[in-house]
Amino acid sequence: MSKPYVRLDKNDAAVLLVDHQTGLLSLVRDIDPDKFKNNVLALADAAKYFNLPTILTTSFENGPNGPLVPELKEMFPDAPYIARPGNINAWDNEDFVNAVKATGKKQLIIAGVVTEVCVAFPALSAIEAGFDVFVIADASGTFNPVTRDAAWDRMSQAGVQILTWFGAACELHRDWRNDIEGLGQLFSNHIPDYRNLMTSFALAHPENK
Repeated sequence: MSKPYVRLDKNDAAVLLVDHQTGLLSLVRDIDPDKFKNNVLALADAAKYFNLPTILTTSFENGPNGPLVPELKEMFPDAPYIARPGNINAWDNEDFVNAVKATGKKQLIIAGVVTEVCVAFPALSAIEAGFDVFVIADASGTFNPVTRDAAWDRMSQAGVQILTWFGAACELHRDWRNDIEGLGQLFSNHIPDYRNLMTSFALAHPENK
């Protein structure tokens, strides 16, 4: 049975970056490490570009999971930062849930490490709590394609939408005419081939400079 198209709305969305920790990142094997980090930072840049409330959280960062990757801390110095003492499911942490509810947003864009636990558990919990949930597949990582696909399937069946950072950015933007240069720069910073498009566009339309 098909479901109605629920599209991302930049006025009603928040971003949850869950457990992008230095130790956990070493477990990611379903995507090339450099590409994965680029995708995480691309999602973070999109969150800043669209001015989306962003929440950072870590799990047991004093243990083997390690601290949050420094780039995210630097990008969101004023964002809520929930260092969970032990909760595996971020949604089991009261401070995290309160921070999510404090955004006042109905749509949650979630990415993290690892996909079938740190992403899937809060995504499923948020669906149960009545939120619309969008998981960014290429900014979430895990051990191998088998565990990734199982997590995607479980979340999809529960009503979570699975998409990429590029798809999310396009859906949030809605119309190129809203800001050609801004969105083009975001894409160019993280997709080398897109830089060629923007260069050719700039040469063909010098009046936009």
